[in-house]
Amino acid sequence: MNRTPVPMPSATPAPILSVKPITVDAPDRGSDLQVRVAAPLVGGGLPVVLFAHGFGSSLDLYGPLTDHWAAQGMVVVQPTFLDSRTLDLPVDDPRVPHVWRRRVDDLVHVLDRLGELVATVPGLADRVDPTRVAVAGHSFGGQSAGQLLGLRVDGSGGEPGPDRSDPRVRAGVLLATAGRGGDSLAPGTAEAMPFLNARFDQMSAPALVVAGDHDDSPLTVRGPAWTTDPYHLSPGPKSLLTVPGGEHFLGGIAGYEAVENTDPDPARLALVQRVTTAYLRAALLEESADWERLRAEDSDGVLVSKS
Repeated sequence: MNRTPVPMPSATPAPILSVKPITVDAPDRGSDLQVRVAAPLVGGGLPVVLFAHGFGSSLDLYGPLTDHWAAQGMVVVQPTFLDSRTLDLPVDDPRVPHVWRRRVDDLVHVLDRLGELVATVPGLADRVDPTRVAVAGHSFGGQSAGQLLGLRVDGSGGEPGPDRSDPRVRAGVLLATAGRGGDSLAPGTAEAMPFLNARFDQMSAPALVVAGDHDDSPLTVRGPAWTTDPYHLSPGPKSLLTVPGGEHFLGGIAGYEAVENTDPDPARLALVQRVTTAYLRAALLEESADWERLRAEDSDGVLVSKS
């Protein structure tokens, strides 16, 4: 089927401020946590989006999304995880095998210290609503974010792993996120990356799943459909945006002219920006007009939802 993007109305973004790195004490982590905060210059009652980067990345990437969300009235908090290339952990570091767990620990730590974090940004503390929080993530970061929504990683015996869901998180946006494990994984992948044995049957929190229909990962035998599993296999209210022609970086979310992007395309990127923004504002601020308009205008099944 020939899919066309949802029309993109133009909008004038608000000026933003960005502070980085903000250092958060983390005594049990082995090194302090570095965080970037971006927010609009004006406005109050601002919701928070906690963003988890992909494997090896850092707080310095994903500006096309995170800065766009900030310009649309949200406070975006981006931690740098231990797998980041900027930290260059030795392969024999004892933390390396547990990085996937430590990522979730870092996200929870940011939520625990959110008040202190925003207080470091001049003029921001009194403008934030800490009760309106969403989590978002790309690729490996999508799995990290998903665990705060109820995604669980199977243990070595196939039993569901610990429940890391967090009631402080209202909704999520999972971008190009891995699907289920087991026989969906390519040969040898489960042994090398046991954390990919994910299950979604208890991921009941609201979420928007964003998947590229050309995101053909070597980690799976199922092709691009694998990244739609978080939508199809989870209960509760979910929406799915399928990005036509989108590869793993969905038109360029890593950064403008970033080498990570394999499919740079302004129209695809604009589609992801507009739909994710509309979803987050509907989920966090009950401003649903733009979200409902996008759903109504979509005649090609690019954007679908279930309750």
